[in-house]
Amino acid sequence: MHRCAIVLLGIAASAPALPGAVNQLDTLLGRIDKAGAAFKALSAHVHRISHTAAINEDNEDDGTILLKRMRGHDVRMLIQVSDPDARTVAFQGRKLEVYYPKIQTVQEFDVGKSRDLLEQFFLLGFGTSRADLLNSYDLRLLGPETVAGTKTERLEMIPKSKEVLQYLTKVELWVNDSGYPVQQKFFIKGGDYQLATYSDVKINPEMQESALKLQLPKNVKREYPQK
Repeated sequence: MHRCAIVLLGIAASAPALPGAVNQLDTLLGRIDKAGAAFKALSAHVHRISHTAAINEDNEDDGTILLKRMRGHDVRMLIQVSDPDARTVAFQGRKLEVYYPKIQTVQEFDVGKSRDLLEQFFLLGFGTSRADLLNSYDLRLLGPETVAGTKTERLEMIPKSKEVLQYLTKVELWVNDSGYPVQQKFFIKGGDYQLATYSDVKINPEMQESALKLQLPKNVKREYPQK
């Protein structure tokens, strides 16, 4: 690239945000904050793309997600992947369980200190406050974009935590007029990413706690890969 062009790019990258952009970001954070305060539960269809940079390959799956905030930061989640490889993921407290019906096996993990990072992947934008975002990320509004027919604002988020940056280099959220994400993209160190797109979203549906637990057949095999 010509030296002059490089200089101009550097100036553009370091230029202060225009007042209009700051006001738009503040408006978006206000919507997210309002939505976060009202959030109790979610049900939705989710389509995910997992990109592996080393071999330039995408793996896609479809399923449903149930999510419920019990109290404070106590969140319960159940993801049922139907295609192409059926499995169910349950998340509660420090425990993550993955059930593979084809082999009648459950793998159980203690997420321990990784819980906060795990929540970044599953929960970001649902029940999130303005303060949470400002404390944890450097934010930049990338502008309007239409996702699956829905008008959104695209928000770039760079983690402030050095610990999180070891795994997660950037997050992008596509936020609708109601203040909830329609799409999330997680950029993983090494060039990989995961893209989750939500549809048929229902906010605060009636949901029993039992709906968030694995429904297992008798004599299922249980494994503990960490041991």
